[in-house]
Amino acid sequence: MIQDLSLRDAEPGFDVPALPGMALHEVQTPALLIDLDALERNLERMRRFVTERGVRLRAHAKTHKSADIARLQMERGGACGICCQKVSEAEAMVRAGITDILVANEVRDPAKLDRLARLAKRARIIVCADDPEAVADLSSAARGAGVTLEVLVEIDCGAGRCGIAPGLPARDLALAIAAAPGLRFAGIQAYHGRAQHLATEAERRCAIVSAEALTRQTVEMIAAAGLTCEIVGGAGTGTYRHEAASGVWNELQCGSYIFMDADYRRVLGPDAGFEHALFVLTSVMSLASGRAVTDAGLKALAVDSGLPAVHSLDGVSCKGLSDEHCQLDDPLGRLRISQRLQLIPGHCDPTCNLYDWYVGIRGDRVETVWPVTARGKLY
Repeated sequence: MIQDLSLRDAEPGFDVPALPGMALHEVQTPALLIDLDALERNLERMRRFVTERGVRLRAHAKTHKSADIARLQMERGGACGICCQKVSEAEAMVRAGITDILVANEVRDPAKLDRLARLAKRARIIVCADDPEAVADLSSAARGAGVTLEVLVEIDCGAGRCGIAPGLPARDLALAIAAAPGLRFAGIQAYHGRAQHLATEAERRCAIVSAEALTRQTVEMIAAAGLTCEIVGGAGTGTYRHEAASGVWNELQCGSYIFMDADYRRVLGPDAGFEHALFVLTSVMSLASGRAVTDAGLKALAVDSGLPAVHSLDGVSCKGLSDEHCQLDDPLGRLRISQRLQLIPGHCDPTCNLYDWYVGIRGDRVETVWPVTARGKLY
């Protein structure tokens, strides 16, 4: 049983949406639910996968922003550490006791660099760079704090987002990092974000084959220059099997596997290997002929990757959201006032950032309530 004893004096509806021991129908809505049985099975499936393939998992915490889940991923899910996207996310995780963190992003603002360097006094901190001009600033921040920052060269392996050109430019950046005081060259960041949601398996495979060639070339050039890529990181829930099989990547950065949102289910199909573990619990508040309205709108669900799916209730579907309302088609008139429904978010990451708490359920009973540790940590 997983419990958070810090909630002993909390009151549902005031401080938290639920307390351990409550029945599911007593939970205040909208609430962010975790099916703990499904979560644990997802943890075990990924742990078994990375163990069998001989690669590391550095789980991406931007998905859940929860130190409790990060701790489970490291203690029971095979993760060697976590990824964050922002310095403030990393700060929140370190305060909660997580001590092996990759900020899988560029950090260029001087104040953020100083915060990042100070954080390295308390944890292993790795950061990305994709510009030779960043090296002096990273070095200055590290020397000012009296720490060593580990740095990955981020290459653009097809996503067209951050990243220096693969090959010689990346090699030269690696050499500059290795020569800079206060820095340690740690390897390559090669994440093909755009490939994760390509519509077909063939398209995703083709994208990673191309990324593999660019990444392999870069690793070989860096090795020829006398440096070792301890970390070759990348991969996400949509493509991790391909990176793991490549023999190039040795750290996978999957995030959404822990929850499996509706968009990933559409992309990967029924054989994705992971279960839906994250839901938004919502209550019916209004009925009319053939339709219903619940209390979970745009402030409770991210819709950038599509509308939520209704879980385990055939014939009822979501047709639209406004700020505070979800409109459902209910042609058979199955719904009733105050009935609880579970919605599967279209995109789990931004949905989680809308909430202060996770309500962990086992069956129809609340087992634990976890804070969303890094909620709103965007800076």
